[in-house]
Formats: sequence, C-alpha cells, structure tokens
Amino acid sequence: MDVGESNERVKDDSALQASPRSPLSSIDLAIDGAMNASIEQLYHNVCEMESSDDQSPSRASFISYGAESRIDLELRHLVGDVGEEGESKKEIILEKKEESNGEGSLSQKKPLSNGKKVAKTSPNNPKMPGSRISSRKSPDLGKVSVDEESPELGVVLLKQARELVSSGENLNKALDLALRAVKVFEKCGEGEKQLGLNLVMSLHILAAIYAGLGRYNDAVPVLERSIEIPMIEDGEDHALAKFAGCMQLGDMYGLMGQVENSILLYTAGLEIQRQVLGESDARVGETCRYLAEAHVQAMQFEEASRLCQMALDIHKENGAATMASIEEAADRKLMGLICDAKGDYEVALEHYVLASMAMSSQNHREDVAAVDCSIGDAYMSLSRFDEAIFAYQKALAVFKQAKGETHSSVALVYVRLADLYNKIGKTRDSKSYCENALKIYLKPTPGTPMEEVATGFIEISAIYQSMNELDQSLKLLRRALKIYANAPGQQNTIAGIEAQMGVITYMMGNYSESYDIFKSAISKFRNSGEKKTALYGIALNQMGLACVQRYAINEAADLFEEAKTILEKEYGPYHPDTLAVYSNLAGTYDAMGRLDDAIEILEYVVGTREEKLGTANPEVEDEKQRLAALLKEAGRGRSKRNRALLTLLDNNPEIANGQRPVY
Repeated sequence: MDVGESNERVKDDSALQASPRSPLSSIDLAIDGAMNASIEQLYHNVCEMESSDDQSPSRASFISYGAESRIDLELRHLVGDVGEEGESKKEIILEKKEESNGEGSLSQKKPLSNGKKVAKTSPNNPKMPGSRISSRKSPDLGKVSVDEESPELGVVLLKQARELVSSGENLNKALDLALRAVKVFEKCGEGEKQLGLNLVMSLHILAAIYAGLGRYNDAVPVLERSIEIPMIEDGEDHALAKFAGCMQLGDMYGLMGQVENSILLYTAGLEIQRQVLGESDARVGETCRYLAEAHVQAMQFEEASRLCQMALDIHKENGAATMASIEEAADRKLMGLICDAKGDYEVALEHYVLASMAMSSQNHREDVAAVDCSIGDAYMSLSRFDEAIFAYQKALAVFKQAKGETHSSVALVYVRLADLYNKIGKTRDSKSYCENALKIYLKPTPGTPMEEVATGFIEISAIYQSMNELDQSLKLLRRALKIYANAPGQQNTIAGIEAQMGVITYMMGNYSESYDIFKSAISKFRNSGEKKTALYGIALNQMGLACVQRYAINEAADLFEEAKTILEKEYGPYHPDTLAVYSNLAGTYDAMGRLDDAIEILEYVVGTREEKLGTANPEVEDEKQRLAALLKEAGRGRSKRNRALLTLLDNNPEIANGQRPVY
C-alpha cells in the first residue's frame, strides 16, 4: 500500500470510531451537538460550585473522555468542590441521567476521522452524561429576583444561555447572556478564588458559544484568559480549571485547522493532569490516548505510538486482571490504526483482534463491527482478500441490523468492499458497491454529518479514478468541495481535495486547468499556518509536473526543489516519493542546461533504487537508461538540441512515482 493509500486509511476511520483519522484535515467538525452538551455540563459545574447542599458535595473529578469525539469539548472534567457559599445561595440538586447504553461505548459519530482508511465505525453516538436540574425552593430560576452584583445572577444567565443553545433557537441571544454572566462574575469575583473559578466557567461557556457561531478567532483570546486566571498552587480545583481551559483551547485550534497548536495545548493539559492525579491514574491514560489521536491527525505516528502505549500500560495497570477494559480496547484500536498507517499490518491486526475480543466480551456489538472493518483493512493490505471480505460482510450485517440499510455506516462498508473488489480486478462488483454507497450519500439520513458524506465522495472518487473513469471521479470531488465550501478550520482539507482535482485534470490532459487548481491548493496549504507536511510536498511535486507540461521550466524547478526539501524532512532521502521528486528534478535540471546537477541527482536515484529494488527492476532499468543518456551527452559536450521534456521525466503521465494522490 502506498503512502497516499495509507493516509487515506487514516482519514476514513474517523467516521467509525472516536480516534481521529484525517490526513489533511484538521479536526472534523460535528460542532453543534458537542457544543450543546459541553455548555450544559459546564452550567451544571457552575451550579455545583454554588450548591450549599452538604448531603451531596460536588467533588472535583475528571470524567472519562477518551472514547469521545475530539470535538466534544473537554470542559466537563471540571467540577468544583466548594462547600458552603452563603445563606442566599439556592439549593440545586443535580440528578444524573442514566445512560441506556452505559459509559463504555467507544465509538461516537465523528466525521473525521479519521479519518486513516479503517472501517468507519461510528456505531453509537453516546450522549454526554447529562444532568437534570431542579430547585427545591424555586422551579424557575429565570424568574428569581437577584442582586445585580450577586454571583447568583451569573448562574441564572448561564442557565438561560444554555437553554437557548440546547433549543437551537438563538445563539446570538445566548452569546449576550454569556457575556453578561462574564461581567457579573468579573465584578463580584475579584480577590475571591472560588468566584474566580465561576468566571473561568463562564469564559469556557462563552468560548463554546463563539465556536458554535463559527467565531473561532473570538473564542481563542477568551480561552487564553481562562487559562491565565487559575493558579495550580491554589489547589486541585484551580489546576483542573486550567486543565479544562487547555483542552478546550486545544480543541478550538483543532477546529481552526491548527493541529500543531492544538497538540501544544493538549500536551500542557496532560502535564497539569499528571501533576494533580499522578502518573498512573486511569484518566491520565485517557488524556494520553486523546493526545495520541491528535498526533495521528498531524501524521506524527511515532509520537502517537509512544503516547498510545502509555495509555495502554496505564489502563492495563488499572484494569481487571481477568478481562480487558473498554479503555484498553480503545487504546488497542488506536494502536492498530497507528500501526496500519506505518505499514505494520500484522501488528495492527493483532491489536484489532484483541480490541474486538474486549469489546465483544462487554457486548459492544457496533464497536466490534467498527473494528471488523479495521480488521478487513489490515487483511486487504496483506492481500488476504477472502478474510477481508468476510470481515467486511460481518460488519455490514451488524450495521444494517443496528442502524438501518440507509445509514452512513453501511455506506462506509460498501466503499470498503468496492475498493477491495477493484483491487482484485472485479470491476463490475466494485462499481455495484460504489453505486450502493452513492445512493446513501446522495440522500443521507437526517443527522448525518455532511463532512462524513464528503469523505465518502472522496473515497469513491479515488476508486473511479483507479478505473480511469475520470469524469465521474472529478464530479464527486466537486461535490465534496461544495460541502466543505470555505468552512473555518477546513482549509487543509479543501486544499487536499483541490490538489486531487489537479491530479485528475492533469491525467485528462487539461494542463492549464490543472495548474490553476494546484495553484489554489498550494496557496491554501501555505496560508494554513501549519507546518509543511509530506502531503504538501507531494502537491508541490504534482504542480511542478503541470508546469513542465506548460513549459514553465524555471517554476517547475522551484517547485521540485521545495518538494524535495519537505519530503527529505518528512520521509527521508530513500522514500519512493522523495526519489520520484529527485528524478523529476534531475530531468528539469537537464532541460535547463544544468547537466552536472542532473547527473549527480540521477546517479543517486539509480544507486538507491538498485539497492532497494534490485538491478532487474523495470523502474531501475528506466532510470539507468536516462542516466546513460546524460553521461553520453556529457562526454561529447552539451548538445544545443532540446529533447522532448517528457522523456526527461517519469514515463507514466498518470499517477506513477511521485504523482500519487495527495488527498
């Protein structure tokens, strides 16, 4: 499996599991539900801080979030233990709702991720633990008369804001209420540590509302302030408030597509949590897994593997001796995805099987089906196609029974089967599964995240492209692009789609159009603020090839040189994609008259490919012939005759070496 396919696998899985899987995108969005739940939980936290009920003191604790979608804001981890706050405070009882499915569900709906190409398992979408609020003294807090300087007013305002957000009626009104709550807590919280925590809570809620309105840039300074207020040395509540702020700000950067900044904030949050809870607390393990998922998003698989192993070790230590916990199963599933992306398919398969066993023992059928899809992916990568088909069909049966035949999870498995049958040459079966999946994606069931539909279009497009049905492939990419439009935080994803469109138009011979599309994609990659990834380097290489076709040789050389620098850093000098760029750069140098530079590069390419592939490999033979021609030319002096530039580049005008899909 080539790099493009591995990256695609990372993207696909996010839809089926909590682990993010998207190579290009930042963090896939499902903001509405996540924000609503977060605001509700935060409001409950504030109420608990204000409660004077000694019968049920509110203890600071972390609620496990490792199995949840990355966009579920992590603010519910903060619950303050305040004690008595004064006679004027109302007694508020929080009655925790029982979740019918339990707290162990591993896969919530998430458009991402993941994406990586794993079986998209977003079986059940367990709701965030919620609370029902009742007042023994007053059934309607909104009608209670409170002093303008009283922190009680802030609680009332936050309750009203939460109700507006939950109903979806008026986010702007909710914003006004949250801003008023912040001002109230600012006025009455000076010098009082506990009321300072109330201010932090209100800032968290305010930022969540900004996110719901798509105003991420406004949310960032609010969260930065919420992190500055609490001091770790002031006690556990304050440390946990700082932790919550770090995690929410990390989520916000993720929504903006700034994965590197996101990782920095998550890392800071992890260190605070370790300091408060200790190194071996199970909740620290959940945060390790969460951070590992972010590293997967950034394609930093070694660091992701290290963190995921830490999570696995912690959960093993805290789990039962006789049976693996759901947390351990989630760790193993993520570790399988990481190994899959690294090409360690046998190891990935081992992790998947252990995860499946743990989930099956606790009757998580839909989660097991999600892992079955991942198992099918591993078998397909190992060319064990019969076993892959069995795994996919097993998952398909569960999803159809549990979710219905028109659910997006069913479509995801259809796409997997289409990809498999295409690989083994059964084009008719592959097209049939593609058509079945498209019927679902073109008329998605209510509640299906549109980002998940876009991901489906992209994957089916890749299958049609491999069948050389380029018009249909391009049509589907345009549908996906229309879904993303100019959504905040999705610029890298949009750039990836555009780059793939550039590849297809190049294959169709529309070189000027291809160049224009690549130019737009490269511009988005450069303006994203993220570090330059391997995918960006591959896109530069492809744009360079389009420049060659337009005889813009100097521009092509600049693009190949930039791609070379990036791929050397990300992949190393021996990776096939890096060698392909070297080869293209050598051909361009020759066309520019820089014969010595071209010979030097091509000698390195030939030597490396002989070492890796053997001297009899057709690819090596082609490079050797090109090198012999250059050496012969150098021996008799530089010819004034310009030979056709295409003979200086890779012979295959399609997606051969160095022209792999960039999405």
